[in-house]
Amino acid sequence: MFRNAYALMLSTGVSAALGLGFWLVAARYYTEEAVGQGSAAIAAMRLLASVTATTMIGAVVRYVPRAGRATGSLVVRTYLVSSVVVTLACAVFLLTLDLWGDSYAPLGTLSAGLVFTGACVAWAILTLQDGVLTGLRKAVWVPVGNAVFSLGKLLLLAVFATALPVLGVFVSWAVAIALSVLPLGWLIFRRLIPRQAGADRDREPPRMREIGRFLAGDSVGALFSLAMINLLPVMVAVRFDAANNGFFYIAYTVGGTMEFMAINMASSLTAHASHSPGRLAEGVRGALRRMAVLLVPVVVVLVLFAPQILSPFGPEYARHGALVLRLLAAAALPRVVVELYIGVLRVQGRTGALAVLQGAMCVLVLGSAAVLLGPAGIAGAGWAVLTAMTAVALVSAVGLRSALTGRASRDGGLRRVRSGRAPGHARSGRVPRRPRPGSEEFGTSWARLAAQRDPAAKADTRRPGRGDAVWLWALLGLAAGLFWVPLARSAHPGLAHLTGRELIDALPPVTVAAGVLLIVVHSAALTLRRTRPALLGATLLLTVGALHSAPLLLGVRPAAASREWHGTLADFLAGAVGMDSPAGVLRALPFALQLLCLALCAVLLRTAGADGRATAALVWVLAVAGWVAQDAFASAALPVFLGLFAATAVAYGVRGRVSGRAPAA
Repeated sequence: MFRNAYALMLSTGVSAALGLGFWLVAARYYTEEAVGQGSAAIAAMRLLASVTATTMIGAVVRYVPRAGRATGSLVVRTYLVSSVVVTLACAVFLLTLDLWGDSYAPLGTLSAGLVFTGACVAWAILTLQDGVLTGLRKAVWVPVGNAVFSLGKLLLLAVFATALPVLGVFVSWAVAIALSVLPLGWLIFRRLIPRQAGADRDREPPRMREIGRFLAGDSVGALFSLAMINLLPVMVAVRFDAANNGFFYIAYTVGGTMEFMAINMASSLTAHASHSPGRLAEGVRGALRRMAVLLVPVVVVLVLFAPQILSPFGPEYARHGALVLRLLAAAALPRVVVELYIGVLRVQGRTGALAVLQGAMCVLVLGSAAVLLGPAGIAGAGWAVLTAMTAVALVSAVGLRSALTGRASRDGGLRRVRSGRAPGHARSGRVPRRPRPGSEEFGTSWARLAAQRDPAAKADTRRPGRGDAVWLWALLGLAAGLFWVPLARSAHPGLAHLTGRELIDALPPVTVAAGVLLIVVHSAALTLRRTRPALLGATLLLTVGALHSAPLLLGVRPAAASREWHGTLADFLAGAVGMDSPAGVLRALPFALQLLCLALCAVLLRTAGADGRATAALVWVLAVAGWVAQDAFASAALPVFLGLFAATAVAYGVRGRVSGRAPAA
């Protein structure tokens, strides 16, 4: 496992070292605007190409070794599908070029667009080519190909400095792709594939339906990861001018190398543990130890000497990019925990949890960046990555601990053993289906056998997740105190209305941190092995209370309900409680109706068959969305409530009628 990981890390290291030289030469021989425009085009190219490369490379690595005589046709079809999809994505991007900012203006001509599209297609093939070499068990060529590409683009960059002073950064990168794709493509199709096809001619190739099922599960999470990695520099390019984009991209390139070290180790762990599921815990422990030895010293060096590392690019790069580099380097440490847990989920076959985890990570990173890029400048992107990775790592650590202790899959088997009931196949006379090696069920059977033989293991799993729930309750109380105590003592900004950016600026930093902690607690509560309704409900209520009370404590009054829809109800309630004017009722009515709407949504979801975790997650999203759109909700709160009430009543009645007609078991 470690040999494979070191080979992939060597490839990453070669690319990073020579890539550092590339941007060093670019900063010396090109203007800041040219570097910014070139880096923006490269970021867009990698994003568009990775739409297929990132989502398909997992299937390539898995099925190329098993393809036998159909290896060549499988690789060719993969390349063709990737090329067609990437070309269509490029066409959409180029047709909407005006929406992406001034950094992409040089791509507006026909010739530049054609070169850009060809580069995107070639970059996708180059990425898939690494997966093909890994699947053919010839990964030694991966660092060789990356070294040729990196050296080629470095030399071409110097050549194009005078001939193409504006597009030279991007064109040198694009042309160098051919220096790696063409010779390695010849090696793959003329030497390596015929050799495997001849050796495995009797092996039955995998069916396309099987490959499609794997792609459907694995590609969703890969798309989230792709969006997170590639959209962040695009967001910076759209938000800031070309010079600031250049400052950020250099720091992002240097700091991003650390995250690929974690991804490489996780990929090797996945391959190792899929082959030997019983050694998953051993592999995770070893990977954590090795990553600590390898990564911690590098992170310390980057954090302490960030200005010196960036100073060769110029004093402006060191001054503006040092903080970004420090934040990205620090974020690499929690990223190790996240990536190793992603590897564990792949081994266990939990593609749904994998997609949710990577989706949450993507939303947190990009959402935090959208908020922080304004007040914090380009450093806001670094703060967003560090904050989001820490939050997701706290959630991932719970699942990773289960993998380390081997308790992830014991509970279901233990309940059956304790109950004294025979397994289902023994009661019905059916022949038991043998679990497929490498699947979650296979790992569960081994864990069940270990739990039956080990009394200590049984005792350890009688109350699954109880300790985690206690910690989450404690964190929830801490978050509540940290949120409201500093906020109650803060000064009012004296504004009648606050935008999202103004609200972040007005909140004390401790209150903002407590808000992030609330998100972490809610996410962690959703991942507990046993659903905790009280914990989820308390987290939701505290989140709603925090969202709506923060502007109020800053002196900003909530929007009043419209008299058109709510006047009669407000007059009635004001008279019932003895108020002289219904103005206060109109102010409080939208919040009260929003709470009732959230309760109705929870009932409606449960009536429709959603489980507790899905209901809690969706209601939390609706609560945040309702707070964002509270002004619009205030104008029609009562009709929305009545409509939800009617829908819930109908759904409940239909469910009761259907249940009443169901035949008895």
